[in-house]
Amino acid sequence: MGSTSDLPVLEDAFKFLKENEIPFEVNALSAHRTTDLVAELAKNAHARGVKVFIAAAGGAAHLPGIVAALTPLPVIGVPVKSSNSIDGWDSILSILQMPAGIPVATVALNGAKNAAILAAQIIGTGDPAVQQRVLKFKADMAAKVVAANEALQKKGIAYEQ
Repeated sequence: MGSTSDLPVLEDAFKFLKENEIPFEVNALSAHRTTDLVAELAKNAHARGVKVFIAAAGGAAHLPGIVAALTPLPVIGVPVKSSNSIDGWDSILSILQMPAGIPVATVALNGAKNAAILAAQIIGTGDPAVQQRVLKFKADMAAKVVAANEALQKKGIAYEQ
């Protein structure tokens, strides 16, 4: 994350990763204020066995793009609606509009949980155990919708013209 102020946005991502037994590390490094540390982390992550980055940032939101420029790994950007944000649009567009050759997958504003799910799906392409946990997560999610629909039907709520 670009700063510790982004931590509340990322908590759902951490929870998802923990629940699905996907190891992760957390760093608060600024693309602007700790450039050398970001570069070191991004350049060496693949050699340490890291599979994917989730990079969250608000405002100018350069962190995901800088990481993507320096690593061969997939990068998922989480735009954060920060205190200095233009309603989040600056963050969204900064992450979304990357130049050709520097891709960053971008999730919704403050969409850290979706970033964690996408990271799990990426990891799952090479790890059958993770893929099975993703499949279970999706099946459980579908079951909740089916149960909610059944409860709605039992209440006799229907659309009439």
